[in-house]
Amino acid sequence: MIRICTLLFALVLFVSCEDKNKLPDGILKPDKMQAVLWDVIRADAFSTEFLKNDSKKDPTGENLKLQQQIFAIHKTTRADFYRSYDYYKSDNTQLFKKILDSMVVQAERNRNTQAKPVTPVTPKNILAK
Repeated sequence: MIRICTLLFALVLFVSCEDKNKLPDGILKPDKMQAVLWDVIRADAFSTEFLKNDSKKDPTGENLKLQQQIFAIHKTTRADFYRSYDYYKSDNTQLFKKILDSMVVQAERNRNTQAKPVTPVTPKNILAK
């Protein structure tokens, strides 16, 4: 009887100590998901905003081509990306919120570094140095 109780206790302990943050197989890690999602959003914005004015190109078809290139660059597949997207969106919303918040911070940082005013070069500026 003691052996059975010990075995049962060890089994309960093993199951309870399992890593709760472990992702299921086929789900992209948060850092990779963030990078791929960022590129997919940018490709979607490009095809929506810029290609809609080009009558020679189909925005939807071009968006699919861009997504395929993105998946190839990040060494993932369309199925893995959308499976991960669905997982984060429905099963792990707290982690998805962290991914999105991090993307917003990164976008703000990029905007701030690119939007610095440039002092024009004038003879007055040169002589002041």
